[in-house]
Amino acid sequence: MKLKVNRDARTPIAQQIEAGIRTWIAAHGAGGGRRLPSIRRLAATHHISRNAVIDAYERLVAAGLVRSRPGSGFYVADSAAALVSQPAATSGLEEVTNGLWGLFSANEHTLKLGCGWLPSHWREGDDLIHAIRQVARKSRSGIFEYSTPQGPEELRRLIQERLRPLAINADAQQIVMTGGGSHSLDLLVRMLLEPGDVVFVESPGYYNLFGLLHLQRIRVIGVPRLADGPDIERLEALLAQYQPKLFYINSVFHNPTGSTLTPAIAHRVLQLAERHDFQIIEDDIYADFQHAPTTRLAALDGLNRVLYLGSFSKSLSSSLRVGFIASPPSLVQRLVDIKMLTSISASRFAEQVVTTMLQNGSYRKLTERLRTKLANQMALALSILKKSNWEVYTEPAGGMFVWAKPPATITPEALSELADRCEVMLSPGHLFFADHQPTPWLRLNVAYMQDPRAKAFIDAVREPTLP
Repeated sequence: MKLKVNRDARTPIAQQIEAGIRTWIAAHGAGGGRRLPSIRRLAATHHISRNAVIDAYERLVAAGLVRSRPGSGFYVADSAAALVSQPAATSGLEEVTNGLWGLFSANEHTLKLGCGWLPSHWREGDDLIHAIRQVARKSRSGIFEYSTPQGPEELRRLIQERLRPLAINADAQQIVMTGGGSHSLDLLVRMLLEPGDVVFVESPGYYNLFGLLHLQRIRVIGVPRLADGPDIERLEALLAQYQPKLFYINSVFHNPTGSTLTPAIAHRVLQLAERHDFQIIEDDIYADFQHAPTTRLAALDGLNRVLYLGSFSKSLSSSLRVGFIASPPSLVQRLVDIKMLTSISASRFAEQVVTTMLQNGSYRKLTERLRTKLANQMALALSILKKSNWEVYTEPAGGMFVWAKPPATITPEALSELADRCEVMLSPGHLFFADHQPTPWLRLNVAYMQDPRAKAFIDAVREPTLP
């Protein structure tokens, strides 16, 4: 199999490989059953990274053209004949989902340096297991029954108290429990937006939201994210052109830059929201990683135009999907109605586990340890990057992410090759922009930076030794 690869084209190499294999299947193997070259062989033949081949194969698997057989390889699917004439995925939605397949499907030996979650060996299981056993022992209904649509009042009151130190005065009746941050965003998009509406997002920003908005046929406009929050001058210029219904902002330890919203910028954003009549979603899922609270839009606004969302999944467990939305009172019932229609309720069992850990203090102690550990890792990561001549967008005070750019002397292709060699998986930087613009910037997760593979990769980028 000989495919055409143009390293100077704007189309990512993974998409070029995907398109080439589609063409090859149409010409040689649409009947199904043909074995495709191994990842290693295809990468070596075309002098490209294995990451690119993995990405291409995962796109084809998702499209139904290829089947993966564990331990054997990739094969043309029996359904390929009916599907091969369909065009390759090019929409904003598919850009996001296909681009991140590798982070979830890479083998366990690959270091996911660009991922958005904590390493498994960081997770503290004892208190969680104790809480799970308590719930299982004390409440059979927690295992078998639905939760209430709004979520247990006991848990909502505990969250109400957790918001007080942030100066967010939300009554328990204003809080709606969800199945995590992504579920919260899905409910809010369904409730607040219609196809054709304009939404402002931060750029770079949260890739999954971009895909969700594309799925709902929403027009997405990027506002540059600076070290202190959204670029106000650019925001004002865009408001002269567009009438957004919504602006999504990640206030604290922004994903992917790690920056935190300052009071001055927060006040200006709210002033502009009032003047131009748009609502704000404030995503604060990294709140528990912050040592000392800083300004929240929801606190300044009093939950008038701002809808505030949080989550326990990042800090406690990615598998324990518990999140919440603090909403203006007038929107609560509508939000609950949409939740009932789409999912009935969140997991009662997971909610009761979180309730138990909040009540016995184990969650508070866990997050205190995590904050200290992440702050130390952040300092070490910034030191490593500076010594290796990487450019850092801003120096975060904590959290998981650093937005960094490798030295200009290394090409994107060489960077991918080095990542392969060091068994490191990166997050494609272009996914963090609403228009998927090419970028040399990368999101790095500091919790993984002390791994020998990460150190080897950073050192290799400083002085590439590729043949």
